[in-house]
Amino acid sequence: MRSRMVGLLAGLLLAGAASAVSAADTAPGEAYDLIFRTGTLDGASRDAGLVYQRSLQNEALPDEEAAETGEVRLIFPPGSPDTADLRLVQGERFRAIGSFPARVGNPVAMYFVESVVRDMARTMGGSPFYIRNRLKEALMRPAERRAVQVSWGAGEVAAEVVVLHPFEDDPARARMGAFADMEIAVTVSEAVPGWYRSLSATAPGPSGEVYAARLTLSVPAAEPAR
Repeated sequence: MRSRMVGLLAGLLLAGAASAVSAADTAPGEAYDLIFRTGTLDGASRDAGLVYQRSLQNEALPDEEAAETGEVRLIFPPGSPDTADLRLVQGERFRAIGSFPARVGNPVAMYFVESVVRDMARTMGGSPFYIRNRLKEALMRPAERRAVQVSWGAGEVAAEVVVLHPFEDDPARARMGAFADMEIAVTVSEAVPGWYRSLSATAPGPSGEVYAARLTLSVPAAEPAR
């Protein structure tokens, strides 16, 4: 997964609670540019890094929820300010996710997308290549874009949320179950380090969400994220 994510990140990037203020559809390709924006780590602290809270709910595969819930930490290895490492931390344990070129942008977005691809493929038994390609196509289509205010620090900051429904017109909808109506929402802000305030993918069921994957940026702590 590590080498695949590095390649996908380079290829894609180089080619909290929110209250809505206004909404408009993006132009074709604009959702891609907003979600996979370059330079988003240029101003990030090389000492503190970034910490994202990751949660997963998957009614079809409940055993995986605990294994994939924890902190996703982005760190800059000592002496390598141009490299961003991602790891999933659970208490005293951690799992390396990958090392990425910091100049390209924040790899959290690609990690999130690839995690959704993996979850869908495991749950449905479908092709990850098909799912990944449909998500890429969705990024190039017009998408909902809303101006919002999000909590950050002791107050609120201006942000935008981009909302995708990647499978709403997919010819394979009938075989996707709840994922056919999956919604992906990415909240971004210039005022938030690393650009992403939160990323979520949710699929509805008869009595609530049957799938929900979320990454939410934590307010910086006093101790470095190491």
